[in-house]
Amino acid sequence: MNRVYVCNCFGVTEAQVKKHAEDGACTPRQIASACKAGTDCGSCVRRIQALLGRGSCSRHEPSDQGRPMVSGLETVEALEEAA
Repeated sequence: MNRVYVCNCFGVTEAQVKKHAEDGACTPRQIASACKAGTDCGSCVRRIQALLGRGSCSRHEPSDQGRPMVSGLETVEALEEAA
């Protein structure tokens, strides 16, 4: 089996990064949370970004989607008034 290491500091392979991406990690920071890759010397962060690619994350959507960024203010205000 041919293993291509992305992060030498923590021994993280390309296959592991791809697996974490399939499981929902969309950014280098999320990959780091999953396996520590990119958290020591940082030389692998660009390689991780390249593996993630642009638009490869199915969960990566515009945050507003036409709705107000802050929703539920009425509920918070009503709760504060009731208290």
